[in-house]
Amino acid sequence: MPHAFAAASGEGADVLIVITPGVERFEYVRHLERIAYGKIPPESLLEIQELYDTYFQQSEAGNAARA
Repeated sequence: MPHAFAAASGEGADVLIVITPGVERFEYVRHLERIAYGKIPPESLLEIQELYDTYFQQSEAGNAARA
């Protein structure tokens, strides 16, 4: 099911992710952290989307929220 999450513009956010049954995704979260701290570019997610079964889509609502 396509879905998205983001912090409000100019705000931080805490995220609690629960995945059941347990699937090895700790490295995915660590990857997101490296992006957040500018250690790797956001585009690097495209290289691992199949590995973690996480695919990125564009939407009018998402594009408008980021504008």
